[in-house]
Order: sequence, then structure tokens, then C-alpha cells
Amino acid sequence: MQVPIALSNRHLHVSKEDLEVLFGEGYELTKLKDLKQPGQYAAEEKVDLVGPKGSIKGVRVLGPTRSKTQIEISFADSFVLGVKPPVRDSGDLTESPGVKIIGPKGEAVLDEGVIAAARHIHMTPGDAEKLNLKDKDTVKVRTGGERSVVFENVLVRVNENYALEMHVDMEEGNGAGVINNQLVEIIAE
Repeated sequence: MQVPIALSNRHLHVSKEDLEVLFGEGYELTKLKDLKQPGQYAAEEKVDLVGPKGSIKGVRVLGPTRSKTQIEISFADSFVLGVKPPVRDSGDLTESPGVKIIGPKGEAVLDEGVIAAARHIHMTPGDAEKLNLKDKDTVKVRTGGERSVVFENVLVRVNENYALEMHVDMEEGNGAGVINNQLVEIIAE
């Protein structure tokens, strides 16, 4: 089965509490554009990240707010910041490094919350049934083109509110020569 792939740039998901520290009391995110995953959007708001070694300016906030602030970066970003993020599924932040986040109205210091997101495929239960897969399975995915690769350890995430789409970070996608919405193939094992 073929699925569309999307390259994910560095971003953060922010808690309501941290949003108010960074942007002011009662602040609400401003939607810039919808993402493919239902209910998710890129916000107009950006923040700066500061780690022990350096900083990255203008990191996009994604909405809506979440229960915990989570920052997703690439390994190249980790060298700039001076942190060592674990490769994790979204929301699995235990024992991950923290950084300082600087917004226009204040700063939030995270003890944990920085990860390199595990490559994954969002799918509905119907998609999963067709593929004989279930939530938390791992699969291999082959890209096409001149720099074709096989991504191993691709996490399957199943939820009725998902849209079919594979996510990799910018480094992985650029290294494989893929572009957003290109079709890639799940390899039967």
C-alpha cells in the first residue's frame, strides 16, 4: 500500500500554561493554516529555543494547545542547542532534555520535553485493517526516486481521527530526496 509522506520541520506543541507565560495571560493561538491531521494547525506564533550550547530563533508553534509542552527537533538542531533528544513517539517525554523557550511576553524553562520524533504513519482503523496492522506496530517503508531508501522502525499510529500520512523529520526526508505528498510504499514483512 502506498501512503503520502510529509516532512516535519522543528516545531513545538505548547501547554495552555506555557502559552500564557510566553504570550500573555488569556492568549489564544492564531491559526495560520490547517495541517493534514484533523484539528491540527500551524499557528502564526513563533518562539526562540535556548539550549546549553546555542539557540534557534523562530520555531513555529502548532495548535491546539496540549497538556504538556513538547518540542520536536532534528539531530542537526540538537547539535546547535547542545541537547541529546531521544527518538520518541509524540507525548513520551520522560527523561528527555529540556530547554528555555523565549516568547514575546516571557520565558518558560522546561526540565524535559525535547524529542526527535520517531518516524511514524498516521492511519484510521480502516486503513490499519486493510494492511493487517495495529496501533504501535512497526513497519518498513520504501521511498522512490534517485535517492530511494528503506525507512525501518516506522511506528504505526491508529486513530479514527487521523488522516493517512507518514511523517519524517526534515533531515530524513531531505536525505531520501522525498517531497511532501509523495507516495511511499509500506513493505510487507
